[in-house]
Amino acid sequence: MVERAVVTGGAGFLGSHLCERLLDAGIDVVCLDNFLTGTAANVAHLAGRPGFELVDADVTAFVDIAGDVDYVLHFASPASPIDYLQLPIQTMKVGSLGTLHTLGLAKAKGARFLLASTSETYGDPQVHPQPEWYWGHVNPVGPRGVYDEAKRFAEALTMAYRRYHGVDTAIVRIFNTFGPRMRPNDGRAIPNFIRQALTDQPLTVAGDGTQTRSVCYVDDLVDGILRLLLADAAGPVNIGNPDEMSVRDLADMVIRVTGSRSTVTFVSRPEDDPSVRQPDISLARELLGWEPRVTVEDGLKLTAAWFREHPEFYAATAHRAASQPAPEVGGQFPHDHSGAS
Repeated sequence: MVERAVVTGGAGFLGSHLCERLLDAGIDVVCLDNFLTGTAANVAHLAGRPGFELVDADVTAFVDIAGDVDYVLHFASPASPIDYLQLPIQTMKVGSLGTLHTLGLAKAKGARFLLASTSETYGDPQVHPQPEWYWGHVNPVGPRGVYDEAKRFAEALTMAYRRYHGVDTAIVRIFNTFGPRMRPNDGRAIPNFIRQALTDQPLTVAGDGTQTRSVCYVDDLVDGILRLLLADAAGPVNIGNPDEMSVRDLADMVIRVTGSRSTVTFVSRPEDDPSVRQPDISLARELLGWEPRVTVEDGLKLTAAWFREHPEFYAATAHRAASQPAPEVGGQFPHDHSGAS
């Protein structure tokens, strides 16, 4: 019998790749998205595939799926600073109510539940690199707190359902990820840098650029997520690339791989911007046999090539305002905006 997965935020950057890989693995997919930061264009290439269903749904309101469900993967959330700073209430609601409703679905269906958490649960860390046992250093009342604390609450709720209701759950802590289908203007460093480099604009580096990031190509990340989904581990498990580099070095690498004539300029650094970020992936290696295979440079080349081949994504909007109509999900898919739920 064919297994079936529900993916919330499935029309976003990560969610769309996850839907694709689940289908490739022979698992039917119900993709839920309210298109606040996602877009049906991200999954348009899946529309004709057997076993794929796209549903316009807001998981903060209610979740009900007819039929059997084997897996529930909760990936719905604004995930870039430009999104969650403009959508603070929606971000908190999808981390709280959305997690509550999707856990309820998993409980009702007897499904395995996978929560997409984040390295932002570590905040501006005082332990480096960051292992899963570290509790983090987060400012709950700062502007980034709406995202950080939504994910921390989601983790706590997931563990409560596991302990109290016996739901089979797992938590993945996702570190900075990049690849095709990112919005060029979503506020994150790599899409900003690539967009600027491909148009020979100055690359805007926050602060002095010495803060570090560890970035993982999306194919590697999805591989790690699927390994965790199909394992019996509860997590949290860090999935990310431990190859740490400064933001300035990352900008220089983007200029080099794109052959751009861009220079680097410095802008003010956002409040509570983490000074360091590097995953300890010992647990992923031990439990899942996972580690990234795509180098940062090769991943940047692949991502830049995708941006060149999809110029329509340069017209992307930061998010769909609540007053705008949702994109069609049945027939013609819109191509005038993109997103990452």
